Amino acid sequence: MKGMTPDGPGLVLDLIEAFRRSQTMFTAVSMGVFDLLEAGPTTAAALAQDVNGSPGPVTRLLDGCTGLGLLVKTGDLYQNTPVASRYLTRASPDTLAGYVLYSQQVLYPMWSHLESAVREGTNRWQETFGLEGPLFNHFFRTPEARQTFMAGMHGFGRLSSPEIVRIFNLNQFRHIVDLGGGTGHLAIAACERYGTMQATVFDLPGVAPLAREHAAASRAAARIRVTEGDFFQDPLPPADLYALGRILHDWGEEKIRRLLARVHEALPPGGGLLLSETLLDDDGAGPVHAQMQSLNMLVCTEGRERSAAEYRALLEEAGFRDVEARRTGTPLDAVLARKSE
Repeated sequence: MKGMTPDGPGLVLDLIEAFRRSQTMFTAVSMGVFDLLEAGPTTAAALAQDVNGSPGPVTRLLDGCTGLGLLVKTGDLYQNTPVASRYLTRASPDTLAGYVLYSQQVLYPMWSHLESAVREGTNRWQETFGLEGPLFNHFFRTPEARQTFMAGMHGFGRLSSPEIVRIFNLNQFRHIVDLGGGTGHLAIAACERYGTMQATVFDLPGVAPLAREHAAASRAAARIRVTEGDFFQDPLPPADLYALGRILHDWGEEKIRRLLARVHEALPPGGGLLLSETLLDDDGAGPVHAQMQSLNMLVCTEGRERSAAEYRALLEEAGFRDVEARRTGTPLDAVLARKSE
């Protein structure tokens, strides 16, 4: 962008209009534009009929998506780019459409109250939606909301889980239990990588059917089971490796200490705990995506993102040893810790 110099206005102007680019993509996904175009190139006029829109404004939306690199325009025909086909169509196994819709319907309105979140230090569910009570009741407030949230977490998780289970050699472990494992993307990735590993996805009753659906479609389906329960209250399924993926960042230190104590007690000597989280630099000065995610946690949870040093301190306090953190090059990083022999 012109003016993108250390002392020019380009950076500020880019940030001013950043939400416009997001909303252009959000709206196109919400209206099913990319799903419709996956059938083949079409005109704005034809697409306007399909989405019950006005041809002129639909043309502007499609042109905007073209400018963003999500569509290609040839004459008066529009078609998906490979990126849109892979990540923005609902039928794609790699779709991020659920996360896009969750961002549009939930996160975007909540972020409009960031200032009050910063001033008060609490999430914005009550201010935005009038919701009080247990945190995950908000995420699962309706079947449709639960479906959107879980689809979003599945798409986001698939970006990182294969690398999370690769970055450390997990061949020494026989049975991984993914606590709060959602749709099972990490358990699936682990079993598909390690040919003898058994896995259990442990999550709330409302989530378990989605995990069973995804696990059944895996080539490692015979080694994956799904068990219902609350990891804060119910007995943990036995394992020599537990996983907590994007769990600890939801909570404050008191709940984290309670959960880590339960995991440590349940593990056999030499057992492991694998964390998947977005790691801040130790000085908090980066990376940007982790800083933005930490603000996101302020807006919608009780937690925050942490550095490797902070996770190491929490894990060692709980009795874990040999704590190692590794960057994965994906949205999530990995931390592996051991229970002493």
